[in-house]
Amino acid sequence: MKLLVSPINVEEANICKLGGADIIDVKNPKEGSLGANFPWMIKAVKKAAGNVPVSATIGDFNYKPGTASLAALGAAVAGAEYIKVGLYDIQTREQALEMLTNIVRSVKDYDKNKKVVASGYSDYRRINSISPFELPDVGAQAGVDVVMMDTGIKDGRSTFEFLTEKELMDFVSGAKERGLQTAIAGTIKFKDLPSLKRISPDIIGVRGCVCGGDRNSVIKRELVERLKAEICL
Repeated sequence: MKLLVSPINVEEANICKLGGADIIDVKNPKEGSLGANFPWMIKAVKKAAGNVPVSATIGDFNYKPGTASLAALGAAVAGAEYIKVGLYDIQTREQALEMLTNIVRSVKDYDKNKKVVASGYSDYRRINSISPFELPDVGAQAGVDVVMMDTGIKDGRSTFEFLTEKELMDFVSGAKERGLQTAIAGTIKFKDLPSLKRISPDIIGVRGCVCGGDRNSVIKRELVERLKAEICL
């Protein structure tokens, strides 16, 4: 499993790099679970990250394929290797497919080596969003590279409080059957690592647990190092 850590500035990005993060993820928690940061911040983090791949979120989106496609292109141009979109206020497969198909075209027309990440939400019922279990099939049709599970509301509740280990295994296996990579995030804690190793996603995404439990605090190098080491055990 690769470790994705989400800093909010260049200083935290440097900490992530020194701590051994495999992917450095640029987001803006003030704008939501997958809130978008500014293009200049993506560029600055990319410069700090060096050879470490950078991902960037473009927002928790409702049904706005054009706006999302333009945002995705902006993130790609700014230097992100992974471009992530959250299908937050999407209720149907048709909406999801149109959104993702256009985002993929926008990104791949610019650089076919960039990866598009489609995120659903483990707490989809409480935010009235499309089931994340639709994503492997829809994502494969649209041509995305990675499907992800996150939490839509950041209130301290974990993905593991909304979905069982078996459901997460089904999500991962369904994606792998369709040739997609998988990522799991959503208030992941150190205690979740045994379950995550059984589920075996390609990527796990964190922020809060490497801030000492408070995602509004600062990322700590020693916690990134510890998490990376425990993943590799």
